[in-house]
Amino acid sequence: MSYKLSILDQSPIFPGTNASHALQQTALLAQRAEEWGYTRFWVSEHHHTDQLAGSSPEVLISYLLAQTSTIQIGSGGVMLQHYSPYKVAENFHVLSNLAPGRVDLGVGKAPGGLPLSTRALQYGTVNDGKDFPERLSFLVQIVENTVSESHALAGIQATPIPQEKPETFLLGASVKSAQLAANLGISFVFAKFINSDHRVLEEAVKVFREGYPNGRFIISMAVIAAPTQTEAEQLVGERKIVKVHLQSGRSVTLQSIEQAEVFGKQAGEPYEISEHEADIIAGTPDYVKEVLALLQKNHQVDEFMIHTPIEKEAERFRSFKLLSPLYSNEKVGDEITENNEYIAK
Repeated sequence: MSYKLSILDQSPIFPGTNASHALQQTALLAQRAEEWGYTRFWVSEHHHTDQLAGSSPEVLISYLLAQTSTIQIGSGGVMLQHYSPYKVAENFHVLSNLAPGRVDLGVGKAPGGLPLSTRALQYGTVNDGKDFPERLSFLVQIVENTVSESHALAGIQATPIPQEKPETFLLGASVKSAQLAANLGISFVFAKFINSDHRVLEEAVKVFREGYPNGRFIISMAVIAAPTQTEAEQLVGERKIVKVHLQSGRSVTLQSIEQAEVFGKQAGEPYEISEHEADIIAGTPDYVKEVLALLQKNHQVDEFMIHTPIEKEAERFRSFKLLSPLYSNEKVGDEITENNEYIAK
């Protein structure tokens, strides 16, 4: 395998369960990911939702670091438009001192929630999300301890400074984001499960490689593996991607028409909603790996970050194991039983 595999977990709250259960399953999956040979395990940031439990990746990361010993643990990602870059750097410097060399700082531009939660996160501040490039640039300078002497905050340090800095990644789904990452000299994660336009992916790879030839280019994508092609396709079901297009020009990806309607109403401006087929690679492990190998060859991908949107816990665990770098084809038929035992713990 000429590429690395990692996991993005959104801590889903399945029907009949609760947030506590979801977070314990995230911790269990991180431990299994370490056993199965995955490179990274990242957790996301979503606000004011009863479907996902991960609203504070920094807190969850600290717990996951204590529950594992070798795998990279990180954020996928911190929604920087809401926060002080200095405080984010402090958080991740503390984490990096607790687990030297194992912390990834993934940063996202999206709000991570509906307009009401965005207003709540930015309540009492002057944040508006429009200064994201400047925020990210300052964050990188703080982490690298390279704040210019001409900067208004010259001399500032985010203590405790770790012996091994967290690696910084920008998460995005556009050519503009790829260019920003290249300009700042940081790794880039293209969210293909949000933007499946191959032309955008090709251009993003091009500008990133031209601007930062030695940088790490990762594709985050939705993947479902099962013992048979038929079962994998059944697990996909009728999943769709829903986009809200605001009159101001901004577009946001959501999980349902209902969420899109709420977002549009909370945004307080005219909007339109469009529905698209979800971009999910589904099939047997061999089929999925063939698709990944082709993407790696065509786009010089260093790593794939797998997101698995299955609303069945056992099948979701099984999918990750089937694709894992250390997976043996033995005992495929035992996976459902085994994972139900995991879930019961």
